Amino acid sequence: MKWSEITIHTTNEAIEPISNILHEAGASGVVIEDPFELIKEREDQFGEIYQLNPDDYPEEGVLVKAYLPINSFLGETVEAIKENINNLVLFNIDIGLNKVSIMEVNEEEWATAWKKYYHPVKISEKFTIVPTWENYTPVHTDELIIELDPGMAFGTGTHPTTVLCIQALERIVKKEDMVIDVGTGSGVLSIAAAMLGAKSVLALDLDEVAVRSAKLNIKLNKVHETTTVRQNNLLSGVNEQADVIVANILAEVIVRFTDDVYRLLNKDGYFIASGIILQKKEEVKDAIIASGLEIIETVQMEDWVSITAQKRTNE
Repeated sequence: MKWSEITIHTTNEAIEPISNILHEAGASGVVIEDPFELIKEREDQFGEIYQLNPDDYPEEGVLVKAYLPINSFLGETVEAIKENINNLVLFNIDIGLNKVSIMEVNEEEWATAWKKYYHPVKISEKFTIVPTWENYTPVHTDELIIELDPGMAFGTGTHPTTVLCIQALERIVKKEDMVIDVGTGSGVLSIAAAMLGAKSVLALDLDEVAVRSAKLNIKLNKVHETTTVRQNNLLSGVNEQADVIVANILAEVIVRFTDDVYRLLNKDGYFIASGIILQKKEEVKDAIIASGLEIIETVQMEDWVSITAQKRTNE
């Protein structure tokens, strides 16, 4: 089968919404080429260091690549992708150059092209993300390994927004906690919460593809007995009370359901919000505070921010 590689030259802020647009259009796997990776410091004690080729990266902005099967609907699919990306400006998302290019690749190239980008990465004190095809020996006895297959997932778990969430979960989640993961995508945050000892985890996503992906990854990591995946629009109609609610989604979406977060959190419960580009930080903080939550921590990584808030009441 022939495949089409579609490349969008855009900004860091637009990576996640464009990735979602590509997945919804039927893309199988998304590759991010960010020039920051060329200068990023890597801790060599976490495993092998891989030499990156500068020719694979743009001088400015980022490249988002995906692979679509070549069929009679490809033209319409690409036009729909372009239109949906252009519409992101309506949500005040900077799409940068927004240059879209397409090239044909054969099946072997498609199947292996993105694998060179993904290797075991230690993202926190306890967690290491390992692609399913890699052999990895834990460095420490208490190391927690999350296996992911990016070919079927919404991201590899190593994007700054995901790293910030997992690091916050590591600091907050206690044994016997009930956790809700809003917009679960690949399920990586739900997996992390379960591995940290949460009594139960509810993973929610509106996208059917994400729900299937999360179920597969959750079973792969053997946390399916404590983790439930459900198709749902944010927290609409959810009645389960939680000790921790985590959401790694767009700032524009987070501000829409902070009242529901307050409603569902137990007393002294925590809300971890990520996926927030630096320019949208104050907007999200204002919405969180307006819903009655108290912000206790703000952490920045590159151009991204995570916010942790707590429900402190006399109820």
